[in-house]
Amino acid sequence: MRQKTLTTKPSDIERRWWVVDAEGQNLGRLATKIAQVLSGKNKPIYAPNLDVGDYVIVINCEKIAVTGNRMDSKIYYRHSHRMGGLKSITLREQLEKHPDRVITSAVRGMLPKNIRGRAMLTKLRVYSGSEHPHAAQQPEVLEL
Repeated sequence: MRQKTLTTKPSDIERRWWVVDAEGQNLGRLATKIAQVLSGKNKPIYAPNLDVGDYVIVINCEKIAVTGNRMDSKIYYRHSHRMGGLKSITLREQLEKHPDRVITSAVRGMLPKNIRGRAMLTKLRVYSGSEHPHAAQQPEVLEL
């Protein structure tokens, strides 16, 4: 009797919507769990050549927790591609101005650095308040 190898096809992929409350969550541990769900590694049909992940909505991103003195020592850099165009901002300032970029940046670093990773990142929605406009998708609460 011969066994068949089951391979995941794009028609087999069923995407779900998850909502995560980031209030009081550790930034790194939260980003790790979100990256696993976005890439689909929590599913039995995971295939490394396909994007089988789900959509993730993160709320209350301005209320995350970090350990130690990382609020003042962690620095985010960006460059304008001009001479002397390097800008730096601390985690504390980033949480005040653009709190969604903190979680997006942490999750981006944990996804593959290729076309699939960029496609996975488009399924991440981050909001600073407790409200989100995705009630029509009926997201389920993801316990971390």
